Amino acid sequence: MSVDAAQLWTLNHRLLNVVLHACGTELAELGLETKEFFVLAEVTASPYPADLAATLMIPKASVTAYVRNLVAKGFMRREIDDADLRRHRLVLTADGEAARDRALAALATEFDRRLARIAPRDRTELQRILLALLEPAQ
Repeated sequence: MSVDAAQLWTLNHRLLNVVLHACGTELAELGLETKEFFVLAEVTASPYPADLAATLMIPKASVTAYVRNLVAKGFMRREIDDADLRRHRLVLTADGEAARDRALAALATEFDRRLARIAPRDRTELQRILLALLEPAQ
């Protein structure tokens, strides 16, 4: 049986949207929009706005808006980069770390509900496959 790549992509996209939608209440209680959550979750690994935009594959202008909102909410702050005084580095506040951790826990709980439907060996295989798909093309 041939597996259509577009169908697999669509199924994956639907799964991600279903999980995010199911976490919507928790995100709203934290005062987060979905895309703000992604910024909050990634900022420690990509602390510069341009890097964050590239990592999340969203326009720099959108990152600027999300960062402005997250700063206003007290979840992050801008700091001058000691290595380059022309650059701002983004840093999570204690409230930002707490919100990120709660949001990630909600996401993990919801995704785990779906993973519980498959055998542990299949979860391991799914992880292996996803990691392989994320490797750079050669």
